[in-house]
Amino acid sequence: MFGSLGIYNYRLYASGQIISLVGVWMQRVAQDWLVLELSNGSPIALGFAASLQFLPVLLLSMWGGVLADRMDKRKLLLWLESALGICALALGILDVTGVVELWHVYLLCLLLGAFSAVETPVRQSFVVEMVGRDQLTNAVAINSMMFNLARIIGPAIAGVTIVAIGTGWVFLANAISFVGVVGGIWLMRTTQLLRSDPLPREKGQLLSGLRYVRSRPDLMTVMLLVFFIATFGMNFYMTLAIMARNVFGGDADAYGLLSTLIAVGTLAGATLAAKRKTPKMSVFIGSGVIFGILEVISGLMPTMLLTGLMMIPVGVAMMTFNTTANATIQLAVEPEMRGRVMGIYMLVFMGGNPVGGPLMGWLGEINGRAPIIIGGAVSTLVTITAWIILTRRGDIGKPRLRRQQQSPTEALPEPAEATN
Repeated sequence: MFGSLGIYNYRLYASGQIISLVGVWMQRVAQDWLVLELSNGSPIALGFAASLQFLPVLLLSMWGGVLADRMDKRKLLLWLESALGICALALGILDVTGVVELWHVYLLCLLLGAFSAVETPVRQSFVVEMVGRDQLTNAVAINSMMFNLARIIGPAIAGVTIVAIGTGWVFLANAISFVGVVGGIWLMRTTQLLRSDPLPREKGQLLSGLRYVRSRPDLMTVMLLVFFIATFGMNFYMTLAIMARNVFGGDADAYGLLSTLIAVGTLAGATLAAKRKTPKMSVFIGSGVIFGILEVISGLMPTMLLTGLMMIPVGVAMMTFNTTANATIQLAVEPEMRGRVMGIYMLVFMGGNPVGGPLMGWLGEINGRAPIIIGGAVSTLVTITAWIILTRRGDIGKPRLRRQQQSPTEALPEPAEATN
């Protein structure tokens, strides 16, 4: 289950990443709550903040993929992670000093989104350089385990901290946490990275990535489903805040509790995914259907406790869907295309939020339960439609995984420290 942690560089990366991710999740809760406080509880304001944070994905994520294919990913990540930490530091100083206004949060959401839009495809495509193809599926699952372990710890700490001393100190703690991930990347042994040769700078590389994905029906199927479910079904950063405050009349600690419970489920889903060696299309489709149905049921629960308990199986299904999609995409492409394809993947995964965020915020103004119920219904409908199409085409088994030729670097045996 933990095979990729036997690799020295990945151990360093994972150690720093878990510290940083706890801070990131603390900031997510604090940022949402700060927006609600500054806007007198407006779901539309919360949706607008989410749109600003995810809007740069539409413009920059594919270019981030191009940079990942052209440049040294490790050096690029050092700069990008540092920039993300500076954004958290700025928001923390504004909040602690008592001068923060809603437009400050909106501006920093936009800047944070811009850096994240470039950083995410670079980081995603860097994983295979640390662990190689044989351990990629395991490393993707462990990344998800770390992400969701932090999702349990971070919101719980944030909820208590916000009530005790306010949101500003949460942002400052997140800024400090970036020291861990930057330090881990800095200390890596570069000679042990399994790098592919960087692409020379040429015109049309972005368009060639788009044409490549369009020519692959298997990739298109995964991308389209990820787009619809992520846009309409995975808005928990907003829908849980609306449910906690406007439906159940709770405080920041109630939102933190709901976020923690869904993270328990996603951690369990990621743990199960770490045991699977090869992604299967049947698992991908089935988890999407189950996720949508469970989300609808959770939105109908009469109490916050029952809603929270339903979040656990929702999280299991959601993480099974996400990890299968990610591993399928990365294993199905050639190394020289991986950065650009992951840029497109992150575009469809997060790029729908500028539309889904305001739409779900508007629905939340009408009825606090509507966003989660409608999001689950849309997820169920589109996945069942894809299931029917794939079954008729006979493609419901394993996805088409590339047997890639190894680059000269990848063909070398791994050093002793990299063995399990």
